Amino acid sequence: MMPLPNVPRDFRRRLEAELLDNILPFWMNYAVDEVNGGFVGAVMNDHTVRNDAPRSAILCARILWTFSTAARLYQEEGYARMARRAYHYLQDTFWDHRHGGVVWHVDRYGRPLSDRKHSYAQAFSIYGLTEYFRATGDERSRRLAQELFALLEAHTFDPELGGYVEGCSRAWGALDDLRLSEKEPNCRKSMNTLLHIMEAYTSLRRVWDDPRLETQLRALVGTFLTRVVDPETHHFRLFFDEQWRSLLPIVSFGHDIEGSWLLVEAAEVAGNADLLTRCRAVSVEMAQAVYQEGRDEDGSVIYERSPEGAPNYDRHWWVQSEAVVGFYNAYQLSGQARWAEAAVRCWQYIEDHMVDRRYGEWLKVVKRDGQPRPEVPKVGPWECPYHNSRMCYEMVSRLGAPAAEPEAAAATLEASL
Repeated sequence: MMPLPNVPRDFRRRLEAELLDNILPFWMNYAVDEVNGGFVGAVMNDHTVRNDAPRSAILCARILWTFSTAARLYQEEGYARMARRAYHYLQDTFWDHRHGGVVWHVDRYGRPLSDRKHSYAQAFSIYGLTEYFRATGDERSRRLAQELFALLEAHTFDPELGGYVEGCSRAWGALDDLRLSEKEPNCRKSMNTLLHIMEAYTSLRRVWDDPRLETQLRALVGTFLTRVVDPETHHFRLFFDEQWRSLLPIVSFGHDIEGSWLLVEAAEVAGNADLLTRCRAVSVEMAQAVYQEGRDEDGSVIYERSPEGAPNYDRHWWVQSEAVVGFYNAYQLSGQARWAEAAVRCWQYIEDHMVDRRYGEWLKVVKRDGQPRPEVPKVGPWECPYHNSRMCYEMVSRLGAPAAEPEAAAATLEASL
């Protein structure tokens, strides 16, 4: 019989306390803009507000998801109030009432700074709106999510080769430069956008029994298995041209471990037994690749590896969050104790180096020596509560569920391999 994992008895309690006593209160206390509406542009580690920073649809949608989930699970009015603020800010400020969809960035006064329609932002808006519907039953939020689904399908889906184009102009026309940021190449399709469309469609499928949505979700899972996951390295390919040729061989350990569990979740919701069997096997293979190549001696997961093979040892908050869930998911699939122990070690790193005991929330990026990168804000266009709150939600749920018998879990996984 396989050994049981060495998981602290108070692991679940510590995770829930971090969520309820630190992460959520920080956003309620420091992210709200009572003067201009919505949420501030940026908050630095010492609570300095930089309202000249652009306000992103992504941050708004991620706050919407985070606090809608909190309101649904904990039935607290403060959480519901934050969710309503994000819901109305998304509709009133980011929504394009002429062409549909959400624009990319606005300033503090709600004036568009970038009115392009990135598929990534539409996906996160679906994700947030769907969770708001689950929390409140507000039918308009589900209709808006359905409208975004229809827009993505009409304007960004590639019916010939599969997958989704990175984005469009405000009126849903073609764009020459499709990048989400200057850090990445200009490409037609990317793993990152596809991953979060899959995540959004998974969530929407929970509240909408639509044949087209079911078909497209299954197709997305299949695309990951056949196009995105490298069958030899078990890493994601990140950037693609029109013909699915990989453009830049970067390894993103955070996306690998995040995708490893999101693939299983999507396959479960898609309701296809064959896809689920394949995704479970691929999930553990991907977790193994991160475990072997992406973990440092302290149990944390490094950021990425360059095309030349050079590691970036920075620790990003979202990578550590996804590693806790991804490693624990591998334990649940395999029954092997080392995966649960890897999740605990990563959580202990978070507690020791990323949780900010003085100012609250987490340091978003720290160097290998544990020192923070002070230029990275706690609240910003990309810096959000979604990854670390979701880790807490997931782990509290998973640790509260009865553990599978290790031998039975191992037998199931072996059969799928």
